[in-house]
Amino acid sequence: MRKVILSLAMVTVLLSCDNNDNEAVTPTVPTTYSFERDGASTVSFSGQTTRIKMGDELAKALLMADTETVASLNGKFAHTEGESNFSEAALNASSKSVRSKVANSIDFFAANTTDATAIKADFDSWIVGQVEIVFPYWNQDASKGVAGKLQEAGGGPVRWVNAKGLEYDQAIVKGLIGGLMTDQILNNYLSTAVLDAASNIADNDNDVLISGKNYTTMEHKWDEAFGYMYGNELDITNPVLNVDQYLNKYLNRVEGDADFAGIAADIYDAFTIGRAAIVAKDYSTRDLQATIIKEKISEIIGIRAVYYLQVAKLTLANDKGTAFHDLSEGFGFIYSLQFTRQPNSSEPYFTKAEVDGFINTLMSGDGFWDISTDTLDEMSNTITAKFNFTLEQAGS
Repeated sequence: MRKVILSLAMVTVLLSCDNNDNEAVTPTVPTTYSFERDGASTVSFSGQTTRIKMGDELAKALLMADTETVASLNGKFAHTEGESNFSEAALNASSKSVRSKVANSIDFFAANTTDATAIKADFDSWIVGQVEIVFPYWNQDASKGVAGKLQEAGGGPVRWVNAKGLEYDQAIVKGLIGGLMTDQILNNYLSTAVLDAASNIADNDNDVLISGKNYTTMEHKWDEAFGYMYGNELDITNPVLNVDQYLNKYLNRVEGDADFAGIAADIYDAFTIGRAAIVAKDYSTRDLQATIIKEKISEIIGIRAVYYLQVAKLTLANDKGTAFHDLSEGFGFIYSLQFTRQPNSSEPYFTKAEVDGFINTLMSGDGFWDISTDTLDEMSNTITAKFNFTLEQAGS
């Protein structure tokens, strides 16, 4: 499949014409994400790596009840340059933060500050909830209407939940997969509003570089999208996956399911071909690859949302610790559905209102303590119906 995709892209790019002299160009389409100009790499996405690392530290800190406070967790989420919020000095020195890019894409939120504000407030409230609702009951057993700890059956891991059975840390981490990574890739950096902004096309056509850099603005924007998926890889020419807590990890999980094997190559190849198309000034091929990425990354969110709802059914009656952990992960992926992007569309697979409806259903009454398997099936079927996979494929 990978060879076929690359071959088709090569044909497309070879048929493209340079905008300056109308002569056919013959660029090289590499099999790995490696691009150079004058012998030096043109690939750069340091900001994305920084935010992934910040997110990883936040994820760990959410389970440190003895040391973390609302202020310290907020420092990791909404970092201010120079503050000592992280274990890594470079992160402390950075002007970047996780919160600043949550629900911040140009396509979905530039003209929708109401929803953007509400989404950021959700994350803020989950952080407060972890400290003020869960931490005080860290060593007490949870029960219906009472926060505390639940151990998975058979001496498995301990999970810490609120009064409705939700793990706030899972809501935050899985919510960031959508609200940060997916939204920034699909609805920001791969948006034509970003790629083609201002003089980007003319500058790319004429190899006008960003001052002091070895890349054009368009090249860099595409790289930044790539960085939110692969920014923590040691070698981006040979990504191993599962190297962070976020989208990279769950691409690995979906790839590991025989029903979806090949999705990792599909996404990586589309990023690579699209970047080569930018070098070739072939924006039709670029946009085709962006469409592939939007569909495939959206599928990751949909697949994992359905997966967790379905596996939770297996233990819901007799193992609340395991079931509630799965439902908490499902909660985060369901929340992330509002940041997906239908191919060849300006719309997500599910609107914020639809997602809010799912969340309200999960949290109504006593939340997970009261949820029924019929409700989980109904929700799973509603999600599956929007995607190009079956319930059986996603749920196993």
